[in-house]
Amino acid sequence: MPYPLVRQCLAAVFLLVAARVVQAAPPAEALRRAAPDINPKALKAALSALDCAVAAGMTPAQHLGVIDYSLPSTQRRLWVFDLKTRKLLFRELVAHGKNSGENLATRFSNSPDSLTSSLGPFRTLGAYEGRNGYSLRMAGLEPGVNDRAYTRALVMHGAQYVDAKMASKQGRLGRSWGCPAVRPAVAQKLIDTLKDGQFVFAWYPDPAWAGANGYAQCPLTSGHEAPDTAGAALASNEPQVPAGVLP
Repeated sequence: MPYPLVRQCLAAVFLLVAARVVQAAPPAEALRRAAPDINPKALKAALSALDCAVAAGMTPAQHLGVIDYSLPSTQRRLWVFDLKTRKLLFRELVAHGKNSGENLATRFSNSPDSLTSSLGPFRTLGAYEGRNGYSLRMAGLEPGVNDRAYTRALVMHGAQYVDAKMASKQGRLGRSWGCPAVRPAVAQKLIDTLKDGQFVFAWYPDPAWAGANGYAQCPLTSGHEAPDTAGAALASNEPQVPAGVLP
């Protein structure tokens, strides 16, 4: 066999073996390789929550979104993974709630009309066209922490105020009324990746929140329970914001 052909065959074998090694690696290790900048504690807590939700009866997700609210809004703090291929699909800016803080989010709530973000695990529902365009409903899975998310109409949607140039001038992104808003340019593709039974986890290193370190007792619900229909008719819990305005 000619030497160049041997070299090509060996290279192909090496790539195949390397791919199998990545697939065989534990999920946390493989996803950290795909996203070396993600906080390992946030990723660990997200995977722990996913395991608990599946144990509670949730259909295993194909895609996982992780929001690290310990990072400032001016940094890309939303990661979206393909759990089958263990690849990073998106790393994006994401807004937090108006009453959660300025550039840094420090306050979170499950209360209606609090205008804050919620922490914890979410099971995604369907996408729809609302006042803020293409949007994604989510059901909170942690009792007392985010289980009012559907009622509060905390949805993922695009927003003009999620803009890196505006943030560089103002020192922060614009803020939502609690929704994890993203750039309009990526909103539809990102929502289509996360819709219909996928998993999103919002993390913050709050020592008073058990989910910050994982769910040793698995206190989560499956998300199959019917959400409170009070939120079903809401297109979004925030008004439209004109372009060029930073809420």
